[in-house]
Amino acid sequence: MESKFLEFLGDTPKTRLLEFLITGREFDYSLSDLAKNSDIGWSTLHRIFPLMEKQETIIKTREIGRAKLYKINEKNLEVKKLIELYDNLLKKQLVELSEKQTIKIKAKN
Repeated sequence: MESKFLEFLGDTPKTRLLEFLITGREFDYSLSDLAKNSDIGWSTLHRIFPLMEKQETIIKTREIGRAKLYKINEKNLEVKKLIELYDNLLKKQLVELSEKQTIKIKAKN
């Protein structure tokens, strides 16, 4: 089942990456983690990542050895709005699922 976020904004590598980062906004990730967990090819990630860094959508948090770790920049105004959109769409999806469950339970009685 496609998420409401991807359904609303379109399923593109950039939106998949944004969704993954928003979902795990408390954590930071290596580029390998981002590519794997967002289901994005390595070359695609390297194509879209520099622009996202330049726009300060993504920020580098720390380095562990040679690995650089990144996370979504929650201080960025546009990112704040995307997070708000994501949270609202998630709430809407949960309400819809809850209503479906209620209907199924009522139908069984």
